[in-house]
Amino acid sequence: IEGRLLDSWKRASALEESKMPSEFLFEILCEPELESHFQIAPENSWVLAAKKAGIPVYAPGWEDSTTGNIFTANVMMGNLPDHSCVKSGTEQFESLIEWYQENHGAGDAPSVGFFQLGGGIAGDFAICAVPCIIQDLRRDVPHWDYFCQVTDAQPSYGGYSGAPANEKISWGKLSPSTPRFEINSDATIVAPLIFSWVMGD
Repeated sequence: IEGRLLDSWKRASALEESKMPSEFLFEILCEPELESHFQIAPENSWVLAAKKAGIPVYAPGWEDSTTGNIFTANVMMGNLPDHSCVKSGTEQFESLIEWYQENHGAGDAPSVGFFQLGGGIAGDFAICAVPCIIQDLRRDVPHWDYFCQVTDAQPSYGGYSGAPANEKISWGKLSPSTPRFEINSDATIVAPLIFSWVMGD
C-alpha cells in the first residue's frame, strides 16, 4: 500500500487538503485493484466496516506506526512538500471533540459510551475529550455514558494502561456515577465475544 498512500498524500498536498491518517486508508481501500491484495476477507476488516458505517477512526501517535514512518521518510526525501496533508494528533483530537459534542445524546440518539481496548495513548487520547470540553473549553457536556476497559495490563504505581476506572474519576474523565466495567483479559479474545453478543450473533 506504500505507493498508493504516497499517491494519495501527493494529491492531498497538491490540493492543500489535510486529512486524518485513516481517511487516506479509506480512500485507497476504494481502489478495486487493491482487493486482490487483501489478506483477510473484506467482511472481517474493522477498517472497511468503519468506512462503510461512516465511523471516524482516530490515530493518536500515528508517527509510531509503519505508515507514519513511511510518511515521514517521504517528506524527508522530498517526495512530499511538508507534513501538512496529514492531520496532527491535536487536529484529530479537535475532530473527536467536535464529534462528541454533535453526537452525545443528540436528538433521539443514545448517549455515547466509551469502550476501551488496551491502554496507553489510544485510550487516553479519546477519553480526554470530555475533560477538555468541560475544563478547557468551559462548556457543559455530560460525561461518557458508560466506561468499559478490556486490558491484560495490571495496575501498578505510575502505570496507566492498567489503571482502574476509579482513577479516571479523579482526573475528571468519568463522573462518580458513570457505570464502569473492567475486564482483565486479552482484548483480542474478549472483544470479539462481546461484540458478537451485542450484535446478537
